[in-house]
Amino acid sequence: FFSCPFLSPASLFTMATNSADIEYLRQHSIPELVNDLIQQLVTAKPTQPVAFLRDALAKKKPVIKAVKARQILDSRGNPTVEVDVLLDNGLLGRGAVPSGASTGEYEAVELRDGDKKVYMGKGVLKSVQAVNTLVAPKLIGLDPCAQKEIDELMMQIDGTPNKGKVGANGILGVSMACCRAAALAQGLPLWKHIANLHGNKDNFQLPVPMANIVNGGKHADNKIDFQEFMVMPVGAKSFSEGLRWVTEIFHTLKGLLKKAGHVTSVGDEGGFAPDLTNDEALEFVMKAIKAAGYQPGTQIGIALDCASSELFDEGDRKGYKFWKSNPSKLFSANEMIDIFDRWVKNYPIVSIEDPLDQNDWDGYVNMTKSLGSKTQIVGDDFFVTNPTRFRKGISMAACNSILIKVNQIGTVTETLECIKMAQESNYGAIASHRSGETEDAFIADLAVGTGCGQIKTGSCSRTDRMAKYNQLIRIEEELGASAKWTTQHLRR
Repeated sequence: FFSCPFLSPASLFTMATNSADIEYLRQHSIPELVNDLIQQLVTAKPTQPVAFLRDALAKKKPVIKAVKARQILDSRGNPTVEVDVLLDNGLLGRGAVPSGASTGEYEAVELRDGDKKVYMGKGVLKSVQAVNTLVAPKLIGLDPCAQKEIDELMMQIDGTPNKGKVGANGILGVSMACCRAAALAQGLPLWKHIANLHGNKDNFQLPVPMANIVNGGKHADNKIDFQEFMVMPVGAKSFSEGLRWVTEIFHTLKGLLKKAGHVTSVGDEGGFAPDLTNDEALEFVMKAIKAAGYQPGTQIGIALDCASSELFDEGDRKGYKFWKSNPSKLFSANEMIDIFDRWVKNYPIVSIEDPLDQNDWDGYVNMTKSLGSKTQIVGDDFFVTNPTRFRKGISMAACNSILIKVNQIGTVTETLECIKMAQESNYGAIASHRSGETEDAFIADLAVGTGCGQIKTGSCSRTDRMAKYNQLIRIEEELGASAKWTTQHLRR
């Protein structure tokens, strides 16, 4: 039967008129598909063969045909991992992995090559090779929709507690690419597929943006000790309106800084890095809010990323050293809390991220007791999107929110687990970028799909940051009347 030339799948190649036709058939696995359908047909011998074939084709689930990792460059010009997952029906999912400059001690391993002669040691070809040789062969034939099973299999292949063999950067690239491929296979937008994975049936909430407008700390060569000063549109009625508000404040701030004689070039995440003190930075943000025509507090809140583990390291882990503005003094955890208490009283601060060192569990408990009812206390380096650390923090009532960075933990599954844990424990969850980003807007879909309600993705400049905002604009348009938006928990 299969030797008949007009029925043999191999004969499809003889029907192709040129190499492009042959490549098309190969790319979409048409010969294999035809062979499978014919075998099903002759086995079942149905009375209505055409209807049988139609139904069999409709029921066939695409599987992973190939996995390909490569080295690309991120927004800072440093290498990172990108992965393609090709399905047997020709659909392709792609994931590009972000990378942080200020990283937590407990993050999963970002595997780098270490060859100082190539990309200053920052190449990722070791992780790329590990994906292509260790991971890829094990994923062929698997259902891309089996996200949890795929992620768990990759962790088994890696076999280390911190993903140090393959690298969290390589594993995450595959995890994100599989997630995208699965969405395409089902004909769903990525945010909707993530919602299904998360068990989110109707809480499609557009996230309130944290727009980074002033940079300091390790991200800037100025006198500002803390890493980021951000604005949040807590009084806006929709995402698109909120984005307009923070964008107008960003441009207004640029004018004010320029008028005052400050440099207005932007840093890695798109914010300005003027040579100001910490308090002066807050005052300039307040001036920009008012000059743009908005009310601090009722319409615009201020968010901080302190990255205080950096200050603790500068103090030789004996105290917090403001190495830029006040290097002669070491501050205790209680003195740090007093500084934040004063700022919360004087400014409309709605969120404080990493106010203390990543190992100061008791300090975070005290900080949350002192200020947790007045503002959001966010664990980033403290929790590193790690379900185990986060579970401990919840049990101790340390912080009341968690920053979600997919590359801190290395799989989509573990990321969703952290967000679910936050939502079930009445903690806030904030989908976040890294300082080294790509055009990949995965976190925009993650924020909406999980309904986490907040996103931190940089300033209102640089394409790698705007890609996330623009994707959220598209999702808001797609959702229409079913799009949800709330800022009540952030108002002061």
